[in-house]
Amino acid sequence: MTTMTTTPSLLSDADLDRFGGRAAGYDRDNRFFAEDFAELRQAGYLLLAVPRAFGGQGLDLAGVAREQQRLATRAPATAVATNMHLYWTGIAADLLRAGDTSCQWILEEAARGAVFAAGHGEAGNDFPVLMATARAERVTGGYRFYGRKNFGSLSPVWTYLGLHGLDTADPANPKVVHAFMPRETPGYTIQETWDTLGMRATSSEDTILDGAFVADEFILRVVPAGLGGADAYVLGIFAWALLNFGAIYTGLARRAFELAVGGARSKTSVAMGGRAMAYNPMVQHSVAEMMIELERMEAHIARITTDWSTGVEHGGAWPAKIVAAKYACVEGAKRVVDLALDVTGGGAMFKTNELERLYRDVRAGGFHPANAALTHEIAGKTALGILGEEPRWG
Repeated sequence: MTTMTTTPSLLSDADLDRFGGRAAGYDRDNRFFAEDFAELRQAGYLLLAVPRAFGGQGLDLAGVAREQQRLATRAPATAVATNMHLYWTGIAADLLRAGDTSCQWILEEAARGAVFAAGHGEAGNDFPVLMATARAERVTGGYRFYGRKNFGSLSPVWTYLGLHGLDTADPANPKVVHAFMPRETPGYTIQETWDTLGMRATSSEDTILDGAFVADEFILRVVPAGLGGADAYVLGIFAWALLNFGAIYTGLARRAFELAVGGARSKTSVAMGGRAMAYNPMVQHSVAEMMIELERMEAHIARITTDWSTGVEHGGAWPAKIVAAKYACVEGAKRVVDLALDVTGGGAMFKTNELERLYRDVRAGGFHPANAALTHEIAGKTALGILGEEPRWG
């Protein structure tokens, strides 16, 4: 018999309780999770994916996803924003393990305390990362970037902003330029636009690029636009970002389930002679539906993150597997939270009820790439054997 061992979690239950205790205030005040961030940094959480040789925790994607899932049970917005840093370090670590040192500097900088963030969100771009509405113009020594990026989590604290733009110098062969912009770079502004339905603590402000110059040393990739540019670096963005999103929303759903079950066991029913609502057959049915959904979600995200971490050869099916896992977990989380509100009843409508916040937070899951349309396109075309063929539509 083989005995499986797991690394103890970096965060204690007491840590999670503190984060959970602050979550409502961050949401109410629409305030960045500054105290959580400071504690996570002090605990070494920002170094989860950084190899031990660089002073980090050395976790693979499966290990990071487990940690993120656990953090999200109490502070999902904190987990979402932190993911924007973790996935860059995870990609760099994966590439280094494969013998590619092009992103090693990210690990070295992270070990020195640098914070990485994502600047990929763009209005009107339904093919995120693989295409861009931002413009990248080749100049001596690097590129200048023009455009507007939204959903820029970690806006108050990032050291380097990961971004991409489209170079159309050769209209017949457009290229996507992937880069990291240091915070001290001239030519950009951060505009405070973040006043949203949910995930408010992330402070995901807009970044306006007006000729911001990024030197060649911070240009990571120049690849063909579209799926043809999905090399190991680009595929790694999808794997680390999306699968951790799936884990985060799974953790959020687990918390909603726990709150609903706790309420059903303590809330009494006049119609049932004062017995707990847990004895109501319809409540039992709803709780069963939540539990079944969670079993599926947790198994799905664990399987796909483990496959990635252990090098299972899925070949051309990897994009579909990544987006499918994220989509299934987000949609499952929405269903679990909806059922949790049904079980809890009218009390869940109040701002003082944690489920009210979770109901709003879970709605953000569909806006993280890949959205439902792109997910179904990738999955459908993969199954039909036409992923990457042109024309994209028709």
